[in-house]
Amino acid sequence: MNKTQRILAAIALAGAAAGLAAPAASAAGLAPLTLPDLPTATPDMPAGAQPRSVQEIGSKLSQGANQLNQLMELPNQLAPVIAPVQPIADLAGGLE
Repeated sequence: MNKTQRILAAIALAGAAAGLAAPAASAAGLAPLTLPDLPTATPDMPAGAQPRSVQEIGSKLSQGANQLNQLMELPNQLAPVIAPVQPIADLAGGLE
């Protein structure tokens, strides 16, 4: 047996062992998925500050991510405004 054949035999043996172990692993019961508890309001919180559901928390996180994405795109949106002044800014940076 050469080296390549040994490597292929080792891979085949590992695959067969994994295939035999898979049915035993799938027979174990899975724990049900539970949602986290909602945070409780403190006395000094505004009336609408406490989320009423996990879905509301997810939507607020999604809105925040969208706003962050828009902020990350700001340099690309400002490029046409900055482009005419860029040579002067480069010269000023070189005069340190």
